[in-house]
Amino acid sequence: MASTTVRLAESARQVLRELADQSGDSMSTVLEKAIECYRRQRFLEDANAGFTALRANPEEWRDELEERQAWEATLGDGLDDEGGSDE
Repeated sequence: MASTTVRLAESARQVLRELADQSGDSMSTVLEKAIECYRRQRFLEDANAGFTALRANPEEWRDELEERQAWEATLGDGLDDEGGSDE
């Protein structure tokens, strides 16, 4: 695995060390998990912003609701919970 040096404030390094000690993970693993958590948070924030913008446009929001309604029809497609047919 490739590695690089990242400069951190001493306070951030100390928190990273404490989290690593508490979890039993390496500092690198804790940092990787934190980055993934932040990436997911940003994704959800961006998705929420997109839906907020969509809802602000009545015509586009109506189109969205109509599309959802069309997709609702797929729930009664005859498949059982296991993904097979009802036969």
